Parts: sequence; C-alpha cells; structure tokens
Amino acid sequence: MEVGPESRYRFHNITEYHKITEHIARRFDTESARVNSIAVIIGILTGLVIGVYDRALRYSSVLFGMQGSAQMHDFPHYYIVFMPALGGLLVGAISYFLIKHHYGVEGLIETVTLRGARVNPFYAFLEVFTSIITISSGGSLGKEAPGVLAGSGVGALVGRALKSSERQLRIFLGCGASGGIAAAFNAPLAGVVFVVEVIYGELETKTFIPIVISSVFATLVSTTVFGIKPIQISSYQLVSPYQELVLYLVLGLLAGLVSTVLIRALYFTKEIFSKIRIHPIFKPALGGLGVGLIGLFYPEILGMGYSVITDALNNQFPFNLLLILLVLKIVAFSLSLGSGGSGGTIVPSLFAGAMLGGAYGTAANMLFPGIPAEAGAYAMVGMGAVFAGTARAPLTAILILFEITRDYNLILPLMFACVLSNVMSNALYPESIFTEGLRQKGFKIRKGREVDIMVSMLVKDAMVKHVQTVSEDKNVGTLIALMQASRHAGFPVLDSKGKLSGIVTLSDLRGKVKYGEVDRKIGDIASREVEVAYPDESLDVVLNRLAVRDIGRLPVVDREDRTKLLGLITRSDVVNSYNKKVVEKVRDSNERQ
Repeated sequence: MEVGPESRYRFHNITEYHKITEHIARRFDTESARVNSIAVIIGILTGLVIGVYDRALRYSSVLFGMQGSAQMHDFPHYYIVFMPALGGLLVGAISYFLIKHHYGVEGLIETVTLRGARVNPFYAFLEVFTSIITISSGGSLGKEAPGVLAGSGVGALVGRALKSSERQLRIFLGCGASGGIAAAFNAPLAGVVFVVEVIYGELETKTFIPIVISSVFATLVSTTVFGIKPIQISSYQLVSPYQELVLYLVLGLLAGLVSTVLIRALYFTKEIFSKIRIHPIFKPALGGLGVGLIGLFYPEILGMGYSVITDALNNQFPFNLLLILLVLKIVAFSLSLGSGGSGGTIVPSLFAGAMLGGAYGTAANMLFPGIPAEAGAYAMVGMGAVFAGTARAPLTAILILFEITRDYNLILPLMFACVLSNVMSNALYPESIFTEGLRQKGFKIRKGREVDIMVSMLVKDAMVKHVQTVSEDKNVGTLIALMQASRHAGFPVLDSKGKLSGIVTLSDLRGKVKYGEVDRKIGDIASREVEVAYPDESLDVVLNRLAVRDIGRLPVVDREDRTKLLGLITRSDVVNSYNKKVVEKVRDSNERQ
C-alpha cells in the first residue's frame, strides 16, 4: 500500500528523527519516573554506605579488641570492664558537643509523621558514627537500626540536593530506610515491609514502588560489592505438625511476654539514668561500665552477638545458660541504650528471641521426646517472635527470618508465633519499642498519624459554618452554574422549609442527568440517604467515616434534629486542622526541650 506524503509517520529527511527521541523523552518525563530514577540512586548509595559501615564496624571491633566473646579470655579483667565504659565516654562527648538532635528509628517515625520528613544528614551520620563506637567497644546493641538511619541520611541528602518537596522527602527517606534494612540483612522484601509497617504506618502506591526499587539496588550493591552476609541458620522442619503447633503457640505467647519485658526494661533504665545527677557526658560511660561488669562473667552479651545467636541455633548451649543469657542480654541492652549509647534494637531482640526459643525447645525435647524438632528450630522461631513483639512488625519479622534462611519448612510456625507474640505484647503494653519514647514526649503515633490530636479535636472546631446550599426546587442548570462558579463538587440540599433533605454531588450530576436535561429538579437527583457528622464528634471518628464510605464531605447536623444543618466538614478540613494542631504541638514540645 502506498503511503502518502501527508502521513504523520513519514519523515522527509534524517534530521527529523530527533522528534522520535523527543516524543520518548516526553513520555518518560513524569514525576513518578523521576522519583523512581532517584530511588535507584538512593539504593546504590545506601548499599555503599552500609558496606562502608559494616567494614568500619569490623575494623573498629578489632581496634577495641571486642571482636568476639572467644577472644575476651585473652584480655585482663580490667580491660573487659572498662572498655565499654571508654566507648560510652567517647559517645557521650560526641553526643553532648556535636549532636543537637537524636534520631534512631523512633526519631525517624517522629520526623515522617510530625516534622515534614526533614532529617539533618549531619546529625544522622554522626549518630551512625557513635553507634560504631558503642558496638565495637562492647555495647550490647545492634547495627541494623543505625543502618536504617544511614540510609535515611542518604535519602535526606539527595532530597536536599534536589530541593525536593515535603512529599518527595518522605518518599526518599523511606527509600533510604528500606535500603538500610535490605542491605544489612540481605533481605529486600523485609526492608520494604519494615518501612511500611514501622516508619510509614500505612501503604501508599506512590511510595511503595520507589522503596522497592531502592531496596533491590541497595541489596545488590551490599552483596556483590561488599559480600555482606546475614546470620547463617541451619534448615529445620516440623516433626509433628499438629502437636508442634501447640508448642509454637505457647512459644509465641512467651515471646510476647519477653517482648514486653524488654520494652519496659529499656524505658525503666532510661528513666533511672535521666534522674542520675551527673553530667550527660558520663552517663553512657556509666552504662558501659555496667555492661563491662556483666561481660566479665558472661562475655557472650558484649557487642551484637551474631556468633552467640548462631551457636544457639546450632544447639550449642545448655538450658540454664540460655536462660541466663536471655536475662543478662535484656539488662545489658537496657544499660547500653538507656544510658545514652547509640545502636539498634533489632539484633538484641533477635538475640533474646534465640535464647528464649533455644531454652524452650530444649525443655520441650526433654518433656516430650520424639515430638518436637531440635531446639534450634524453636530458637529460630523465637527470634522472629520476639522481634515481632518489640517492634509490632510481624510481617517484617516473618520476612526477615524467611529471607535469611531461604527455607519454607518452618514458615507456618514462624507466622503463627510472630502473630501471637504481636497480639500478646500489644495486649500487655500498647506501645512498641519505637513508639514508647514518642508517647513519653506527648505523641501517640498510630498508622502514620498522631492519633491523640485527632481524638482531642472536635468537628465543631474544624467544620465550615457558613455553608453554600442549594434548594431541591431549583433546576440542574442552576446547579451546574453554581459548581462552575464555586469550584465545589457537592452541596447540601434544603427543602422549602430550609431543612436538610439530601446532598448532591458531581457524581450525582454525571450519573443521573442526561445531556440536555437542565430543567430537571435538583431534588430528583439528590442523594436522600445522607451520612452526617455531629459537632461533638472527634475528628478521628469523622475521618474513619469518610474513608469507609469513600466520600469527601459530611453535613454537620444537630443530634436532636438531623434535618437542622449546622455546617459542613470535608477531608481537607480535617487534614488542615490536624496539620495546624501538629505544628502547635511540635512547637510546644520544642519549647519544653
């Protein structure tokens, strides 16, 4: 078939081919494409930073001489006691003179929820540096939370360089955080779910894709360039599926109890140190001294304890030693972090879970020989269950253990125990190890929002009192003109007596009016079954009602007379009131500090 010269697909000379590239560029020049491209960069940089952090931690552990519990016997007693104190003194000095704002996972949740996702990269990386000192000198903390903070610092740096909006900063911070977990554990799925469960508190499509991309690239860099490997765990499986599930049920409940003890012990220790009248520089040193005294007799609790976890998983410890290490790890962890040291809570939770599960599995094998699997299987499930209870992140716990083991055999008891631990710990104590500190500051964070604010604010304080209404006797043409003039997509409908009789929206107009039917009465197309709000209701109730019904506005009426219109409240009214209140509360919190 002959193509005419007028065809829009024909180029008359080769110079016109640049139009193809321009067309392709326009197609991909969208905000989502740009954000996803930046997520790749953040993932790569986060993988590099985590790799450098891992090497620095390894070298500094050799420098301090605390690279493993087996080597502790080669040092004099005073060295083991005072080395964690020296590390604490260094951390105390750096924190007091240089770090004006401390983050950690708790601080990141606060930043994302209340402070516009604005992280100061300088303070974030300084805190990562102090975690190296704390852990390598014997502090009983983990490296994964500092890894999250390092990734968030990368995201903040990139966002600041690009002068990004608040919404984009929130995405970039999540990209870095997911990359930090993914690179540290070689667990990209767990990194994504950790950000969704713990930091964001909710899943949004626009943020999900970039954090997945960042997590993948961070994992690729950390594993291929630096060869970071997680804890090595043997493969286990259920021996007696139905009978063992009962045993795992009890383990899940015990894990929830231990999770609660761990949270309470940490914040009890923090409270004690806040009341000790010594200079802040010396408080981490005092906590380090306590850790050193414990480590003198049980060096297994010093540092992160990856090798100790591995031994517990391989059934190397007797029952009584597992219980002793469980209790002492909680004490040492609380002293290290509660006194002002820097480090993470994830690995200590895994450590406590391994000791609990190992002891429980050992006891189960003694009481019911031939029924349970090896104690190491229970140690592995205990790791995930205690972490799920402390962080209130059961999905993250399940995925971390699954991605570490690459073994599906124990996925059912792992899921069962993690969920039960989460339920148990939540029943015993409503806050996670990350949100309890925020609660003590006066903030109550749930699903990415400060719910105390929403509960304390009433509809009458946020609603619009002077409402534009329409009469049910007017025609559709009047409604169209009013919508075009006011830019509003919905109006309360009043009857001839001025009483509320319904509500009419743009969707009613589109769905019920055919072309040319401008003379139809508004009353004929209005929705008569109207969802309403009352002036004395709290904003959290109204916001939930708007979400469940998937509507954008509610007429506010008198409780005694549902036809008496008092005002109108929309989603934007709720959000604007919430934001104003948050700003006031953050300002008051800063003034108190």
